[in-house]
Amino acid sequence: PYTGPVEVTRFVAPNPAGLGQGPIVVYFPDEVSNVNAKAAIKAAVERELAALGYTIVQQEGPGIQVAAVRTARNAIESIEDRRGPVSVGVGGQTGSFGSGVGLGVGINLGGGREGPAANTELSVRITDASTATLWEGRAQMATGVKSPYSELNAAAGALAAGLFKDFPGGNGETVTIDVKKLQGN
Repeated sequence: PYTGPVEVTRFVAPNPAGLGQGPIVVYFPDEVSNVNAKAAIKAAVERELAALGYTIVQQEGPGIQVAAVRTARNAIESIEDRRGPVSVGVGGQTGSFGSGVGLGVGINLGGGREGPAANTELSVRITDASTATLWEGRAQMATGVKSPYSELNAAAGALAAGLFKDFPGGNGETVTIDVKKLQGN
């Protein structure tokens, strides 16, 4: 089954004092109607933040950093032409340290083999108590319907692990990580 790599882009503030330590609360600024997806993403992000050295708390307050989480899963449309199916996925997002637009093209040359069917995205913005952004990252992964990573918990774990791998990462860098190299997914 088709499982693409996790593509991660990160931005780090010039003075990220306190990043990776102290109390942090994880919240979703946008409504997430799928409660199972929200729970899976929240658990995966909290697990990674705790592994970095943060103490997870349930409420905002003085001296508490905030991890704002956004997530989306979009179908990748297939375009049939004379040579066979071609999959095209487009995504874009802006953030406080930069913006990004991604375009992925997958060509299925195997005839009956599965290609990418969905693109799952995870973004996290960490702010300090004064709401200044300390760190921001985005991860995305394309999967086929039969991929084990098309399942919510596996996708959440892989995206969060990729997003926080080698935290905080280089400012503005984009890295591609094979999902098999991410432990515990």
